Amino acid sequence: MATIVNNVSPTARQFGKRLWALREAAGKSQGDVADKAGLSRTYLNQLEAGKRDPSLSTLTRLARALGVKLEALIGAQGG
Repeated sequence: MATIVNNVSPTARQFGKRLWALREAAGKSQGDVADKAGLSRTYLNQLEAGKRDPSLSTLTRLARALGVKLEALIGAQGG
């Protein structure tokens, strides 16, 4: 299960911004993505706000729901 981040880390904020941008680019609502990923809309909102750190399984489900590779979701640089 994901943990609540008391002091929002820069990494959590960056991930949240990336998640929001990918969701918006896909033209999907929080509800659409949450439903497809099997998450609550509230939890997705907390992820986008940088208030939670998702597990690997959550990241995988989010990438699938958004139709992107996991690397794109986490901002991994190919090399």
